Amino acid sequence: MDQTLAGVLGILIMIVLFMLRLPVAHAMMLVGFVGFSLLTSWTGGLNLVSRSIYSSFASLDLCTIPLFILMGQLAFNTGISRKLYDTAYRFLGHIRGGLAMATVAACTAFGTICGSSPATAATMATVGLPEMKRFGYGDELATGCVASAGGLGMIMPPSVVLLVYGVLTGQSIGALFVAGILPAILLTMLFIATIALLCARNPKLGPAGESFTWGQRIKSLLGLVDTLLIFGSVVGGLFFGLFTPTEAAAVGVIAVTALSLIKRQLTWEGFKKSLNETLRTSCMVMFLIAGAVVFGKFLAVTRIPFDIANWVSGFDLPPAAIMAVIVAIYFLGGCFMDSLAMIMLTIPVFYPVVTNLGYDPIWFGVIAVMVTEMGVLTPPVGINVYVVYGIAQRVLPGVTLERVFKGSMPFVAAVVVCIALLLAFPIIITFLPGLMF
Repeated sequence: MDQTLAGVLGILIMIVLFMLRLPVAHAMMLVGFVGFSLLTSWTGGLNLVSRSIYSSFASLDLCTIPLFILMGQLAFNTGISRKLYDTAYRFLGHIRGGLAMATVAACTAFGTICGSSPATAATMATVGLPEMKRFGYGDELATGCVASAGGLGMIMPPSVVLLVYGVLTGQSIGALFVAGILPAILLTMLFIATIALLCARNPKLGPAGESFTWGQRIKSLLGLVDTLLIFGSVVGGLFFGLFTPTEAAAVGVIAVTALSLIKRQLTWEGFKKSLNETLRTSCMVMFLIAGAVVFGKFLAVTRIPFDIANWVSGFDLPPAAIMAVIVAIYFLGGCFMDSLAMIMLTIPVFYPVVTNLGYDPIWFGVIAVMVTEMGVLTPPVGINVYVVYGIAQRVLPGVTLERVFKGSMPFVAAVVVCIALLLAFPIIITFLPGLMF
């Protein structure tokens, strides 16, 4: 069988398996194994699968993933998320849409110690939705802002998706983490501006809440101390080259555990729950990486990534136009696939194209993650929307999935504006990594 034809058929079969609800990791590994075996040998295919699974679970670099996930779970179960939300609420809750703005700000802060988009959305939905219901917020604004702001957990370091991108491409994970800070802050500001515009058009969407004195606001800043200590120890150490990403993850876990024990905020049940969720999430991510490695080897044998790179490079188009096409493909793919799976599936194809065009790999990594963030909000996948909808059913009687999707659409527009700014001004991404030692 022709190699290119085998690759195209493999991609089509994998899409069919996705539509049949086969787990993404299993679909990629199955197609990659069968395709690689048919083009080489069955012995080679079996060796590939065994090596890929072993290397994924034994890799020192990938030890960072369960450590960062554990850090986020410990932070959630020790009540750090509640403190972040209370602080943001005291500063923003008295203005129209202030509770929604506080939720966005809290999501950004929690993303600095979590790294997972669905986990951030679930945490802030549990904290924020009851409060917004109490003050009479519209269901669409309440659920939409939580689902959208949860995506900030994918961009704000430590980001699991950026970490996986760094492992797959060999780029500096520390530089990728630092590169995500300014884009995350920019997107936070755009989300807050979106809420302000929505509430200006329809004040009933987000009535003003209670007001606090400046003394109460300043006192609430003590709730940020834990987060700042953890974030500073992890990202600060990476920025100044004090330790590797794996060591940074270990430092983060130790920092969260020590703070929670000193303040007696971590119960035995909370600790067991943190370990259980970490194990489940880490295994899912590891198998996704193993599946992506197997499928990537199959694509390499078919030479499709190199053919596409040569084909695209041969276009008489400026690099910006080619990048726009790649961004559009990421956006469409993100509508049908989990962001992490999308990154792992497409990087073997698009990374050679981007580097051939002369773009900064660090810049492209942040752009790719930012674009796939829209996929957590758009149908039919929209994982953050489903997470928030599941929690909202217990808090907001009568809320429908359609209303949650509708509430997310203005924030998708804000993400588009953010991506346009990052494409037009790459310095927003590359500035901080350029300062690293």
